[in-house]
Amino acid sequence: MTLQSHAGALPAGLIDVFADAPLTGNPLAVVEDADALTEAQMRRIAGEFNQAETTFVMRSDRADRKLRSFTAAGAEVGGAGHNALGAWLWLAEEGRLGSLDTPRTFHQEIAGEVLPIVLEKIDGRIFGRMRQSRLNLFSPLDEPAALASALQLQAEDILVEPRPRVAGTGAAHLLVRVRDRTIVDRAKPSAEALLDVLASVGGEGCYIYAFDPASPDQAYARFFNPTVGLWEDAATGTAAGPLAAYLAREGLMGETIEIEQGTKMGRPSILRLRLVPDPELSGAGVVVMRGGLFI
Repeated sequence: MTLQSHAGALPAGLIDVFADAPLTGNPLAVVEDADALTEAQMRRIAGEFNQAETTFVMRSDRADRKLRSFTAAGAEVGGAGHNALGAWLWLAEEGRLGSLDTPRTFHQEIAGEVLPIVLEKIDGRIFGRMRQSRLNLFSPLDEPAALASALQLQAEDILVEPRPRVAGTGAAHLLVRVRDRTIVDRAKPSAEALLDVLASVGGEGCYIYAFDPASPDQAYARFFNPTVGLWEDAATGTAAGPLAAYLAREGLMGETIEIEQGTKMGRPSILRLRLVPDPELSGAGVVVMRGGLFI
């Protein structure tokens, strides 16, 4: 059941993305009908919500909706990750998109790109499948010593198959494979040192991951992004997508992979990806707050 709209207010709320239950997954603030807001207002509203990201939904003459997303620190982020998937799941849960008893494809304008997303209802829940852009690879990191130091790990903790490198399918992040999940959890990045490493390789954030030895189609990850004031993120689709594409390019995964993220933060999230051939990110969400935003 949706709440009655408040006169003069913008519909807004919170949705936990990549979640099966409230207070898990990665929370996202969503603001609808945001066309009249200035960029400065969007940045301040994102700071008011103080979530990892706040997504503003607007009209588009190129797609079904236009999305803009900002971190709590006011940095605008692109790419089709939890910021976009969560916005569409919100719209669907609020009844803005009509019936989803059969799969329906919508198109979203994000940072100048138009990308498809498929929404459907399965066993009473709404799921989204969202295509990302083609993989863009940067030069690999040849010397891991500075990176290991920035993460407060040992150089031998970082594996070279595949080599650490920046990759993107909408946003460019440094992908770093370590020996096992205990090493992932042991990482305690120094923001200043990690910023220096990311600047040297042209990366926005750092995605540390390890494979499950018993299940090669599963990985465990954490994400740090000091460049936009986001210390750690519970579920990062813009990092999971390029990771899947990069692993497939190196022959280290099949068509699908599941990535567990956010567990160290107490916000367990599961990101599911398949290659078709570009990464397709899928998941569901749980609305935890509905209301109106008065400006």
